Amino acid sequence: MLIVYDHDDDSTLPTLKQLAAEVPTIRPIKNHLGTGPATAIRTGFATSDAPVVVVTMADGCDDPEQIDQLTKLVERGVVVACASRYVRGGQQVGGGLFKRSLSRFAGLSLHYVARVGTRDATNSFKAYSRNFVESVGIESDQGFEIGIELVAKAKRARLPVAEIPTIWLDRSFGESKFKLSKWAPYYLKWYFHALGR
Repeated sequence: MLIVYDHDDDSTLPTLKQLAAEVPTIRPIKNHLGTGPATAIRTGFATSDAPVVVVTMADGCDDPEQIDQLTKLVERGVVVACASRYVRGGQQVGGGLFKRSLSRFAGLSLHYVARVGTRDATNSFKAYSRNFVESVGIESDQGFEIGIELVAKAKRARLPVAEIPTIWLDRSFGESKFKLSKWAPYYLKWYFHALGR
């Protein structure tokens, strides 16, 4: 398990180092590409050598017990396996109404109009085929738009994407670093890319 952090003075680093000393499968990795979620995810991809890479946030919103399910879908042949809040059996608990509504609209419209293979393209909790990611590359360098970028690229390449239901729980401590107004243009870029032929 790679846990990517941005700065040497990150407030979670002492706890992370202590945890890594107790659990040898945990590796703290400094984000060598800059700061922020996109470069952290890219650093994780670059550091990992596994054939399937699962991206999840460390804030407790995602259900770690679903990692094996997502991984198995990729091992069976899909290039992106998504944990979906907007499929039957899925749910989003908490979070701001505007952000929730926008995410739901984007996910469902891409599903029904662009046929991207998931109803929740914007959720970051996904498993990816390393071969697929290396073949299409990652261009995102700002926020969490990598998830929608790779779903859009899979759709344009006519490669399989699958989903499982998930229950997303809003963080119970700390503050979200999600910057909707700053990152919206990057989401829109990949949203329209998914709608293309």
